[in-house]
Amino acid sequence: MNPGEGQLPSGKSEHHHKAEEMPPAKIAIVTVSDTRTPETDVNGKYLKQQIKHAEFVLAAYHIVPDEPVEIEKILDTLAQSDAQVILFNGGTGISKRDTTYDVISRKLEKVMPGFGEIFRLLSFEQVGAAAMFSRATAGVFRGKAIISTPGSPAAVQLAWERLIAPEMQHLAWEITR
Repeated sequence: MNPGEGQLPSGKSEHHHKAEEMPPAKIAIVTVSDTRTPETDVNGKYLKQQIKHAEFVLAAYHIVPDEPVEIEKILDTLAQSDAQVILFNGGTGISKRDTTYDVISRKLEKVMPGFGEIFRLLSFEQVGAAAMFSRATAGVFRGKAIISTPGSPAAVQLAWERLIAPEMQHLAWEITR
């Protein structure tokens, strides 16, 4: 038997092909921070640049304080927008002020545990055992893909480059099919 002969296709190439036929993914960015402004939000600037470079669509950009009411309010608002994917950064640690994970995890209707697991594995390669403090998470809420990463620029870049960007169009297709 030749390699690949008699084997079932993985479905990956079929799904990616169908995803590529869709219009570019629409992405919202939410930076959760008590101190960042549009001028000092390096994560927002980086993500906007990457979204443009990848030819996705920036659907919205917000900075909200790390307050549960504010995080929930922006999540509910963006869940009613045309964004397909909502990227949160910040507020995923274990300090008292870190509440993003708590709000988002209560709202997710479907959880993608693999995102947080793989993110922490990749993060471990960069920061060592401190990666265990990250509560990065992802899932689906009201038909939108929600991804929440730590707020450090290195973490945002790692998540975007290694996990989010390579599967963005596929993710947008999966939640809309």
